[in-house]
Amino acid sequence: MKLLPAFVLLQAGPPSDPSPFGMLFPIAAIFAIFYFLLIRPQQKRQRQQEAMIKSVEKGDSIVTTGGLHGKVTGVTDDVLTVEIAAVKGDRVRVKIARPRIESVSKASKGEGS
Repeated sequence: MKLLPAFVLLQAGPPSDPSPFGMLFPIAAIFAIFYFLLIRPQQKRQRQQEAMIKSVEKGDSIVTTGGLHGKVTGVTDDVLTVEIAAVKGDRVRVKIARPRIESVSKASKGEGS
């Protein structure tokens, strides 16, 4: 007759039903990882983008999501007038919606109009 180790005998008890809370912990851990690695950084970037868009002033240089580079010459609540070129003495100006701004470079104190 073969002798079985003690740990095998202890494990050979009757099968028990798994606890529903046993699966809750891994799901909560996955959600926490997802929140801290994806959701929270995205919210931070979005807040920074909104603050940058609200702070645009006359004289700032901007780049749009379409790639246009220009200097802000007029500001309203939702629309910016941007000078993008000067052709034969005439200035080329376009109107751009604020949410379409990708980046802003602030004007220097002594620069601008």
